[in-house]
Amino acid sequence: MTYLVTGSSGHLGEALVRVLRQSGEQVRSIDIKPGAFTDLVWSIADPTLVSDAMRGVRHVLHAATLHKPHVETHSRQDFIDTNISGTQTLLDAALREGVESFVFTSTTSTFGDALKPPPGEPAGWITEETVPQVKNIYGATKLAAEDLCMLAHRKDGLPVLVLKTSRFFPEDQDDKATRTDFSRENAQVNEFLNRRVDIEDVVSAHLLAAQKAPEIGFSKYIITATAPFTQGDLAELRTAPGEVLKRYVDYEAIYQARGWQMQPEMDRVYVNTKARAELGWQPKHNFADVLKRVASGGPILSDLAYAIGVKGYHDRVFRDGPYPVDEAC
Repeated sequence: MTYLVTGSSGHLGEALVRVLRQSGEQVRSIDIKPGAFTDLVWSIADPTLVSDAMRGVRHVLHAATLHKPHVETHSRQDFIDTNISGTQTLLDAALREGVESFVFTSTTSTFGDALKPPPGEPAGWITEETVPQVKNIYGATKLAAEDLCMLAHRKDGLPVLVLKTSRFFPEDQDDKATRTDFSRENAQVNEFLNRRVDIEDVVSAHLLAAQKAPEIGFSKYIITATAPFTQGDLAELRTAPGEVLKRYVDYEAIYQARGWQMQPEMDRVYVNTKARAELGWQPKHNFADVLKRVASGGPILSDLAYAIGVKGYHDRVFRDGPYPVDEAC
């Protein structure tokens, strides 16, 4: 078996399984929830079941997780069991099996409060060197899992790469103000400027990481669309991103034709330079390319994103929004 994919009933896990099987690769998939692309409905925190799933595997793509939208519906222990204990169980099994590479899907949410500088400060230039300031149990457990991956390499020699992905899900925003002021499409196109990535590009980054991990050993990479900005733009971006953008992309006519608006401020820019340089990653989707596609009547997201569609994160409907998130957590 070439690949083990965890979280295969979720957005990224399904995308990975789809692309790998279309490429003729052998894939075994596991998720705690059943799904059309899930072979084994098992918990990643169960050592016996994970050992069985790991047999014969060469590359592990670990995308299973509890997400930010689960913060208010799951206990902190649930997050620890899945995001920390589940990751360690997989690392242990991978070491026993002697896998060639282990790719851990993390998140830019691990940077927490570092993503929003105080009022009056320039927008944040977020690289792998940015010091995390954890703000909730989601970020805390993902950051802890990153450290477990580092230990698995440092102490045991397992080749592990950590991919800190920005937003790639097609669901509505968790922020009520954004849902109120922007259509879903408008908000997602805006995010390609500084904090979104298409799932097609996330998949390509994972597959490159699986091949590069034995050579690199251990490292962390931010996986996001390439932003058009420079560090010299950060002060003006904080309060007038539309004015800065005019210097790089002619966007106003397309926005006006669709009744869209640019966000009034920008608090951070995610930077993918390291991933492009060290992994040889070449993301296909950025703000300018998405805008050209929209102008010609095309879709905002990739065909893969629409094939997977909106999944949601809960089996229930909430009074105010698609999922409850307490920003104070």
